[in-house]
Amino acid sequence: MTDQPDQSDRSARRGRPDPTRGAAPARRPRAPRLAGLLPTGSATAARTPFVLLVVVLLAVGLLGLLFLNASLNQGSFELSELRRETQELTDEQQELQAEVDGYSAPDALAERARELGMVPGGPPAFLAPDGSVLGEPEPAPEPTPEDD
Repeated sequence: MTDQPDQSDRSARRGRPDPTRGAAPARRPRAPRLAGLLPTGSATAARTPFVLLVVVLLAVGLLGLLFLNASLNQGSFELSELRRETQELTDEQQELQAEVDGYSAPDALAERARELGMVPGGPPAFLAPDGSVLGEPEPAPEPTPEDD
C-alpha cells in the first residue's frame, strides 16, 4: 500500500503535461495513512513483557541503591566510633607518657632514691682492661639524718 504510482503510470504521464502542475496538490485522506502508524492489539501484548522488564530492572536498581546507602551509613557510623575510640586511647597514652616522664626526671629519681635509703656516690673509679684500677675508690658516705 504505497502512495506513489507504480512504474506503468509514470511512463504514461511522461508525454503529457501534468494538469496539476502549478496548482495546489490535491489532498489525500489521512486516515488510511495514519491507521498504519497506530499499534494494533497484538503490538500492545508484545510490548507488555518489555515494560515489565524495565519496571523490574528499575525496582532492582532502586533496592540496590537503598542497600548500598544503608551499608555506607553503617560504615560511616562505625568509622566515627573508631575515630572517637582512637582519640580516647591517644589521650590516655599521652597521660601515661607524661607520668613516666615525671618519674624518670632527675629530681624525681633522686627523691625516690633517698626514700629507699640510697646515698650519692663519691668520685668514680674505673677498671682498665689489664685489671688495674684507675682513680681512687672511696666508700659512699653514710646518710645523714638531714637527708631523710
